[in-house]
Amino acid sequence: MLLMSRGGCRRARQRGAMAVEFGLGAFLLCTALLGAIEVSRLLWVWNAGAEATRLGARLAAVCSPDENRIKTRMLAQLPPGIVTTNISLTYSNPGGGGGACNANNCRFVSVELQGYTHQLLMPLPTSLGAIAMPSFTTTVPREVMDSGNSPECSS
Repeated sequence: MLLMSRGGCRRARQRGAMAVEFGLGAFLLCTALLGAIEVSRLLWVWNAGAEATRLGARLAAVCSPDENRIKTRMLAQLPPGIVTTNISLTYSNPGGGGGACNANNCRFVSVELQGYTHQLLMPLPTSLGAIAMPSFTTTVPREVMDSGNSPECSS
């Protein structure tokens, strides 16, 4: 009874409680921070994929039909890990009389980015540590003129 009146027993039982509370709070804060970073990286990759397909479609629509140059320009906009086999370039001529479609007589061009898996930085099991990205497709009308001399087409 004497110990209870002085408060010594109460302090002895509470010793280290603040360190445990700080540890739990810091763990939750760090987890939330890393989660926000991962979501930001995922959104950046998503935006880069959409923008790269737009760039590829624009180049294919106005420049000379050089598939390798278009894919190389697209890869410069994309995160590492994407290769040219993930990119497909398709010229189409819907309702064009059933003739063969080539880069010179087609009315539309489509660029598709597919088969990319985004790896997370957080140490998670393999099934949770990778996110399969959807395919990104952009289709634009093909222009008749060849702007091979424009700055956009030359590099």
